[in-house]
Amino acid sequence: MAHSPAAVPPGAPEQGCPIRVEHDRRRRQFTVRLNGCHDRAVLLYEYVGKRIVDLQHTEVPDAYRGRGIAKHLAKAALDFVVEEDLRAHVTCWYIQKFVKENPLPQYLERLQP
Repeated sequence: MAHSPAAVPPGAPEQGCPIRVEHDRRRRQFTVRLNGCHDRAVLLYEYVGKRIVDLQHTEVPDAYRGRGIAKHLAKAALDFVVEEDLRAHVTCWYIQKFVKENPLPQYLERLQP
């Protein structure tokens, strides 16, 4: 079902537009800026051990849901876990769902029970 141009908030990622995920290590979050700087989607994590992160929460504003933004955040966070050779505890229900739908060995082998 196609959206009319009026249904897309200004500055929102649209189909075909790249979604850029930014990683703020100091704040321990991944973000996607929406509508300039005002709105953003976010994935929060916390270190719970020397080499263990808890992927805690993913949030996309209601107006931007259903566009695959959370998938980009989840992939970026899990790729970070792989690249940094960390282990991950997954508190966030969305990331649990993402891993079930994308059971890549490099993700699965780094998950904490």
